[in-house]
Amino acid sequence: MERADRILDAAAALLVRLGYRKVTIEDIAQRAGIGKGTVYLHWRTKQQLFDALLLREAIAYLESLMAELRRDPATVLPHRLLSFSFVDVHGRPVLQTLVTGDTRALQGLLADRPLRSQELLATKRMFELLVGHGLLRDDVPHLTYAMSALNSGFYLVDALDPQAAELDVRAKADALAFVVRHALEPATPPGPEELAQAAAEVIAVFEELIPPYRQWIYQG
Repeated sequence: MERADRILDAAAALLVRLGYRKVTIEDIAQRAGIGKGTVYLHWRTKQQLFDALLLREAIAYLESLMAELRRDPATVLPHRLLSFSFVDVHGRPVLQTLVTGDTRALQGLLADRPLRSQELLATKRMFELLVGHGLLRDDVPHLTYAMSALNSGFYLVDALDPQAAELDVRAKADALAFVVRHALEPATPPGPEELAQAAAEVIAVFEELIPPYRQWIYQG
């Protein structure tokens, strides 16, 4: 496990510096101070290695999000949840590279990642409980798509509009929160008890993802 993490640390640094296309297994092995064959003892291909890196980053992100939900259950309000996530992702160089980098190069990595079916099920469950607790409007057509498109746009707009890059991360997160609050949430939010229950259920959904993530990362 320690050696696997050293390899993933090397892959993370190279991904941020060079981008996915340019990183090779040889580069990763050299930076980690091991032989190329040792890398293949853990993951058979470059894609599998970066799948493992993505899952490790996802665990760190989920743990941060769960800690915030435990600290303040009102973070479960969608506009606060997405705002916190936006800032958190931009504080993680690997995740920021994955969501704002070369989308063509990363498309296969993100679309075909392992445990995708579990993630889709978790997303479906989360949306159902957010609607069930009155945190999202139930009259928005294709709600999951609308929220995903809205959220993704805030991550990708910098590549389309150079002026967008002039805003700092906090300002962008505030704008995202405002749009989500007024477009997708009911006018009156639930009370503290309902928020606490919803937060606990969201945490439970996230907690179920972490063990299979860890198992896949360190499968060797």
